[in-house]
Amino acid sequence: MRFSKSNDVLGTMNRGDAAESSLCTLCRADCKGKCETWLSSMVGRKLLYPRSFGLVTAGANNTTHVGVSYNSLRIQGYAYGARGMAPGLSNSQDDCIFPNVSLETEFGKKVKTKVRMPLMTGALGSTFIAEKYWDAFAIGGAIVGIPVVIGENVVGVDRKSEISREPGKRGKIISAPELDRRIETYMRYHDGYGAMIVQLNVEDTRNGVAEYVADKYGDRCIIELKWGQGAKNIGGEIQVRSLEYAMFLKERGYVVDPDPSIPEVQKGFEQGAIKSFARHSRLGATQLSSVEQVREDFMSTVEYLRGLGFNRVTLKTGSYGMEELAMAIKFSTDAQLDLLTIDGSGGGTGMSPWNMMQSWGVPSVILHAKAHEYANMLAAKGRQVVDMSFAGGFALEDHIFKALALGAPYTKLVCMGRAIMIPGFLGANIEGSIYPERRERVNGNWNKLPKTVLEEGKTADEIFAGYHDLEKLVGREEMKNIPYGAIAFYTLADKLACGVQQLMAGVRKFSLKEISRNDIFSGNRETARETGIPHVSDVNDESARKILNS
Repeated sequence: MRFSKSNDVLGTMNRGDAAESSLCTLCRADCKGKCETWLSSMVGRKLLYPRSFGLVTAGANNTTHVGVSYNSLRIQGYAYGARGMAPGLSNSQDDCIFPNVSLETEFGKKVKTKVRMPLMTGALGSTFIAEKYWDAFAIGGAIVGIPVVIGENVVGVDRKSEISREPGKRGKIISAPELDRRIETYMRYHDGYGAMIVQLNVEDTRNGVAEYVADKYGDRCIIELKWGQGAKNIGGEIQVRSLEYAMFLKERGYVVDPDPSIPEVQKGFEQGAIKSFARHSRLGATQLSSVEQVREDFMSTVEYLRGLGFNRVTLKTGSYGMEELAMAIKFSTDAQLDLLTIDGSGGGTGMSPWNMMQSWGVPSVILHAKAHEYANMLAAKGRQVVDMSFAGGFALEDHIFKALALGAPYTKLVCMGRAIMIPGFLGANIEGSIYPERRERVNGNWNKLPKTVLEEGKTADEIFAGYHDLEKLVGREEMKNIPYGAIAFYTLADKLACGVQQLMAGVRKFSLKEISRNDIFSGNRETARETGIPHVSDVNDESARKILNS
């Protein structure tokens, strides 16, 4: 493992065990710090460098010679040349500086979606965490200029939504206030970069979410089909602690465990033996038994969604095996989808069975390496392969670069779930501590600022390194409407963007389209074998020998 519980160089520490991503395996909304992502949400790009400058030297402790993961990939550097300079800039040393690296990208087929940096959120759906901190995620993402994804089941779990159950009208949404709130919060700050993506699962399809979004928002939103995710190989779950709410969800058509309609279960809940209920979604495509049937069903669904008026349709798939990966890439290419998100095992933003998350599916680096291999097979036949986004355990700037390089030239975005939720938690806790009257509204968990925050300051402009840049961007008056979670989101995104710019400048690539698999190498032979990325000592070895023999 690259990450231990503490990092003396950066002055960071994980509250719990460190995952492959550098985040704690269990990330808490009330955490008082201070992992790298948590602290970066306040101090921004300062955390790109070792602490206590002028008093220290620093040495890396990355054991990339052990195991197969993204952390076993290393980034190639070059001592000469420069590629991809923006128009008007030259290859002079004055222009070839990391702030001149362009992170803008785009994805899509007929309709291109512009993005300011190669990042998107994971699907933030019916979990209460997503609901509580949505303003931070949506406003922060819109201002940064990246796609934000509304996940599954938002309408179905909303007690205020109205869905017709009249004969012949089943699945007709009359009102969906929570879904509306989420879309409109993002759209209020959307300036043409990024996009609002609305995801569909089995229940969403039954409830008519696509039809509702098409009627009310038209092609302002992207619609996303969902085959699965990297956290689990069954439908999404939430936990509820109200018998009344559990009954509501069962009546909405969900699987609720234990069944709240059983008298013995109700008695157990009343007596305190049963304290909560788990709501589950249904498995998709259970009626299909062959690849051909899956393809036919998929293509007809895409055609139907386009008939509703969606000019942009995407697909999210999970860490299934190679057959499902091949189907996702091939069918998405055939249907000319705008984006395919491929999510490796194993982390989630919701309530996933723990040992399922530990044991099922294909690890991210292997899944993504095979995705590139399969995409190459289609490209060799002259096909324009679907644009891709890689997801699964990403949190840091080197993760972004490595994922883009591993999937180049097909990978346009990197999808982060848990990592970019952390600034939402942190910002809300800070805002609720400074302004107790806002605590309940912003879902703050602290009564006062902890020492880990007071080390940075007592007010928002002191605490958040990105505060004044954001104020300049939105204006002083509008800054009053920006939740602190969105300020933290912006600050973290700035750190990630700067870090990616520095890595790209180091490989002499000044635009994203120039990144290639030649910009990374494997730290051990096993990683080289599994990913197809050559071992560090093999890369450019032949040209090195030519230099020596010249």
